[in-house]
Order: sequence, then C-alpha cells, then structure tokens
Amino acid sequence: MSRKRKEQGPMPAGSAGLLRFFEEETEGVKIRPELLMVAAISLIVVSVLAKLF
Repeated sequence: MSRKRKEQGPMPAGSAGLLRFFEEETEGVKIRPELLMVAAISLIVVSVLAKLF
C-alpha cells in the first residue's frame, strides 16, 4: 500500500483553500446575513400577496 501511495503523490489539505478564501477581504457592499434573509422573505411575501390580489 505504501508504494501505491508514494506513486500517486501526497493529497492536498482539505480545508486549507477554504480558510484562505474566507480570510480574504473583497470590495463591495457588505450586508449582514440576517438582513439579507429578511429581505428575501419579505420579497417572497410581497410577491405571493401580489399574485393573490
């Protein structure tokens, strides 16, 4: 087994890329997740009410 493992090479770290991705700051509008959820639910409710009336 160890010979087969050596031929394939080492496996990359599983979460190293994700941690680096979330540490990076990006430019743009920053919205809290709670506010985004409230806005989405409000839009759904308004569209359902508009379809009923």
